[in-house]
Amino acid sequence: MRVSWQSGWALLLGPAAMVVAGCGGHASVSGAAANANLSIHASATHLDTNKTTRITASLDNGQPARVEWTLTGGDPRAGAGTISADGVYTPPSYLTRDAVDVQITAVLAGRAAELAPPSDSATVTVTPGFLQPLTPGNLAIAPGGAVKISGSMTEVGGSTGIRFAVASDSSGTPSSAGALSAPRCVRGEVEGPNPAYTVCSVTYTAPAAVSGSESVYVVGSIAGAASKSWTRVLVNAAGISSNPTAHQSREAVPVALGSSSGSNVDYDANLGQLTDCCGGTLGALVQDASGNQYVLSNNHVFARSDQALGGETIVQPGLIDNGCTPYGVGPGTTPVATLTGYPALGSAATNVDAAIARVTPGLVDSKGSILELGAKQADGTLAAAPPGISSTGGKGEPAALGMMVAKSGRTTGLTCAAVSAIDVDVTVDYFTDCAETTHAMTKTFTNQIAMAGTDFSDAGDSGALVVNTANAEPVGLFFAGGTDGNGVEHAIASPVGDVLANLAAQVPVANAQTSFSFVGGADHSVSCLNYDADKPAEDAGEASAAFATLPMAERERAEAALGQAQLLVNPTNGIARVGLVASKDHSGQGAIAFYVEGNAAIPAVIGGVATAVLPASESSAVVTQTRAASLNQAIAAKQRNAAALMKANAAIFGVGVGQSLDNPGDAALVLFVDHAKFSGKLPTSIDGQRVRTIVMDRLHVTRAHGQPAHRSGCLSGRPSATGGELDFGNDLTLPE
Repeated sequence: MRVSWQSGWALLLGPAAMVVAGCGGHASVSGAAANANLSIHASATHLDTNKTTRITASLDNGQPARVEWTLTGGDPRAGAGTISADGVYTPPSYLTRDAVDVQITAVLAGRAAELAPPSDSATVTVTPGFLQPLTPGNLAIAPGGAVKISGSMTEVGGSTGIRFAVASDSSGTPSSAGALSAPRCVRGEVEGPNPAYTVCSVTYTAPAAVSGSESVYVVGSIAGAASKSWTRVLVNAAGISSNPTAHQSREAVPVALGSSSGSNVDYDANLGQLTDCCGGTLGALVQDASGNQYVLSNNHVFARSDQALGGETIVQPGLIDNGCTPYGVGPGTTPVATLTGYPALGSAATNVDAAIARVTPGLVDSKGSILELGAKQADGTLAAAPPGISSTGGKGEPAALGMMVAKSGRTTGLTCAAVSAIDVDVTVDYFTDCAETTHAMTKTFTNQIAMAGTDFSDAGDSGALVVNTANAEPVGLFFAGGTDGNGVEHAIASPVGDVLANLAAQVPVANAQTSFSFVGGADHSVSCLNYDADKPAEDAGEASAAFATLPMAERERAEAALGQAQLLVNPTNGIARVGLVASKDHSGQGAIAFYVEGNAAIPAVIGGVATAVLPASESSAVVTQTRAASLNQAIAAKQRNAAALMKANAAIFGVGVGQSLDNPGDAALVLFVDHAKFSGKLPTSIDGQRVRTIVMDRLHVTRAHGQPAHRSGCLSGRPSATGGELDFGNDLTLPE
């Protein structure tokens, strides 16, 4: 994912670019109606500056009414916000006080000139929200270690600050795992058209001792508002300290890979002013058959999704981490390479998102060292190290289901996760601008790799190299991701074999074809920072209890199949009993649980209901690794059905093969499903194979979470190179 940053000026010009759609049921808002023939309703009456609410107007008979809208009240400096013709209200992008009331009035269209036209009003209370998530968004720390965490809120003046708390989860459940200092807030001010926002910081100190690894949350909230943001801290007994903000800094030359980078012209401009800019990650170092070296990243990071020309400058850090200041306009970046070429995303022959840029001699580490890929140092930090190439000659190795992999990226730093699906066909959205207002294309990739893990990846990690943690051999090139309903990121990477092959076939060097390979060193292990490692496995009691939380209709559907399942109970064959649980493969559905001893054969579906396998007792052993035969059968079923599934159901944007969560011994066809289009009607099995559904945000390569980027706050409280406006006048000369 490429990450984009919108300056404060962009917020004032276009607040809609910084909001996400409001949600929830419609709640009636009673107003002082001048005429009972018209009434309006708001989906939410209390919202922060990052949210929207939809106002609907209807007549007494319930029919929708065509109305004209007016706004009054609001903030004395920032205004009342805006409302679209179809009733979507967007608050002002910042506030100068802790809360403001906005009155929204609707008048029946064409009747405004009357003495008492049919009208109704509603009042919406707006509070400040987070300008960006807490930063850093994730980090690892040794027992007893301390780290500063900062957050920015969209308030200038006023008295509200960010409240910080140590929690055991992102919702804010209190925890005693560590301590916080008193927060320090710098109040923003309005100077001219560009506000400086309120920034608060706090120091978190980890417990003096932990066993293994423990995830701790530092949760930030704003008084009087529902807004929350959090940082996840991995407190680890290994004593490793890892802060991804180091990946966003300007590196001393020769720069290491895994750091912030991007095209020097990857920004949006309006009337000579830069309003947005983008950035990603320097992924790896590759070389051609003649030994010439190139930095590797994504097409959408280096080549702006097919818009770039050869010879464009690649800078470190990316513009996102230099206040949108291009090289040649102001200081802060180093031009490290020039764009050589890229397999065109618009070509049917292209099956990767990749681009290479010829290294400027001496400016990139010639050994291909990647930040934090090496051993732990005396101070607890991880050294930079090249990827492993000794066992493959620089060609990398294929991914395997369950393989533990690592990536070192601009936003989340070094993180690890397991390969959750292979042979993934997936559609991904591309945009021509950083603000994602202009859709460029939707491209379908085949045979991709999926990885799943909390805090494994985020916007801005695009272009990061994915390696096998056992030997640091290259496995994939990360380029897209999204988040499911449980907050787990699902990352997509192109296999490195395909990346090298596509580069060789489509990117001539010196007007001739060549082969490419990775630059690296001896195979070595990678220190794995896995933010999911501390999660306990669900036991049989919890699985049964979860069934009781399902809707009555779903419980009745599963209960109807229980009698058929009971006919299969046979202790001699390892099936001790059956029961009812919530399915892990199908969110919101029930499953028939078979409590087994050992390797009992269990059908995928009984009576139209999915089945699950659980140990019959604490001493029982069940299969936890996917069987090779089951995996091969699932791959064959996926290849037969993937295209038809994606064509027939608009909610399905990806199909791959992974491990069933209901029965880990079985493989499953993994369906990636758009939550906005999900109807709840998907197959439980396909060609006799298990199906697992992942309902999530639709994948795209820029801003998968629809939120402002992770960035360092401006601790002076005034616009600066970390987020202020850059006005180069109306005669802006675009750098080349």
